[in-house]
Amino acid sequence: MYKRMLVPLDGSELAEQSLAYAKELAGRLDLEVVLLHVASLAASDSLPMYRAYVEHAAEILRLETAEVLNRVGPGPEGRAVQVKGEVVEGYPADEILRYAADHEIDLILMVTHGRSGIRRWVLGSVADKVLQTSGLPIWLVRAGSKGAVYEDRLRFLVPLDGSDLAELVLPHVEALAKQRSTEPAEVVLMKVCEPLIVPPIGAPEASLNWAKVAEEHMAGTRQAAEEYLGTVRDRFAETGMKMKVQVSEGNPADEIIDYVKKNKCDLVIMATHGRSGLGRWAYGSVAGKVLLGASCPIFLVRPPFKDAAPSPLITAVRTLPPI
Repeated sequence: MYKRMLVPLDGSELAEQSLAYAKELAGRLDLEVVLLHVASLAASDSLPMYRAYVEHAAEILRLETAEVLNRVGPGPEGRAVQVKGEVVEGYPADEILRYAADHEIDLILMVTHGRSGIRRWVLGSVADKVLQTSGLPIWLVRAGSKGAVYEDRLRFLVPLDGSDLAELVLPHVEALAKQRSTEPAEVVLMKVCEPLIVPPIGAPEASLNWAKVAEEHMAGTRQAAEEYLGTVRDRFAETGMKMKVQVSEGNPADEIIDYVKKNKCDLVIMATHGRSGLGRWAYGSVAGKVLLGASCPIFLVRPPFKDAAPSPLITAVRTLPPI
């Protein structure tokens, strides 16, 4: 499913935190890796230095990926992983998107929510623009996050809301869970049941026993959620993947973050920027809150682009700085 992964670097230690994940993904999924540095248009004299930096980083990553192959075993073709460094000039987010489109990139891995100096990228805004504009899946690592990157047993948390949009992540879940490891990955399918909203005072519903109504509603919702997650789990029965189901009650983003805090999770895999009806989640806001609150990386999948391209006027307005 993935053949070529793009890893943007700005020369900072924060951005280089992504390399710990890059070596594992490249070695376990047999990915070609491109380390991309975007140099400022005003820094043409420093291009040789930037090129030496990414080439050195590529050489180190190549050696580290070889160690991963020794640990988990070689891929079907039994060849070494290809890693190369590239330098382009321009604005970071624009050039990342352009390079991904022009070079058949399948996956972007990058750090977000970190600052690396006036002369370097503001990674939060760069990652945000890439996420909003690119249709590719993006593996986001929070700058400064601590803890083991990879262990023998990987655990993925997959929040679902029952919609087709949310289920766009399922092929990615299967692909990521099949990466080579000493132990099979564990996938936790999660659905959050949201409680009924208390009716305003004076409304006809207020005369009912609201506690009983809410309790019955939640019981029915939980049962439906368990049946739904069981159906999703059954789809993967023949793959040999180890799957569990988790039904929670409350606010979707809060429950996802709380689960990550209380349980060992290596990655949250979820959809974003899609709406699935008034009674379901607005994934843009949920995914954004999870990215800010969860300590582990987030793998975000966007629904296919269906809207027509905006007019030149709208595009020009969107590029203006905020007032």
